[in-house]
Amino acid sequence: MTTTPNLGVDAPCAAIVAIDCHRGHLDPEVATMAVAADVAARVIDANDTLMRAARTADIPVIHIVTRYRDAQEIRANPFWRTRAEDPTTTRKNVLKHNLDGMPGCTIMDKLHDPSDRVVDMKKRYDCFVGTDLDFHLKTHGINTLILTGVNTNSCVLATAVSANVRDYAVIVASDCVDTMDGDTLHDAGLLCIKTAFGWPMTNDELLALDLLQPGGAA
Repeated sequence: MTTTPNLGVDAPCAAIVAIDCHRGHLDPEVATMAVAADVAARVIDANDTLMRAARTADIPVIHIVTRYRDAQEIRANPFWRTRAEDPTTTRKNVLKHNLDGMPGCTIMDKLHDPSDRVVDMKKRYDCFVGTDLDFHLKTHGINTLILTGVNTNSCVLATAVSANVRDYAVIVASDCVDTMDGDTLHDAGLLCIKTAFGWPMTNDELLALDLLQPGGAA
């Protein structure tokens, strides 16, 4: 066991915020904006390991799920519209991604426990925009976020920045995040976070912290 390092908060009270760990990214059979199959398998396994430890330590797991009522909610973003018009981009399917009722809106079974909390209807990269995530965290005294999920260089990065400017301590579980855009942008996203917004940590580093031990979250 390792003592939790100085995170800039007097008494860390943590939650895992799992970003878009849904079939729309991680299930090759239905994904509209898929990470590579081998990457998906690794990310799922790493998240499963970390989430199990967090639940045992009474750290809540909060799933953030992207879901749109219709494509107009997606097209309202000018840049995203241009991605849909460019068949060479990794995000060309953005206007078809996680529309309400699609199987992609479902959290991966292996990662969803009945004790978990769900913040639904995320519509932009930043998980705080248009959701009640901040309200939920504040009302439960959470001051430290452990971010996991997809994509490192968009939703994870945007949420890390947003959490930082809201004065949360931000940890990114580096084994539990990845991107459809390739290793270079995955690494760049983690470097941006490490430089200015929070602490990337591997699962081995996280699981060694007293914060992740049973009773450590108290």
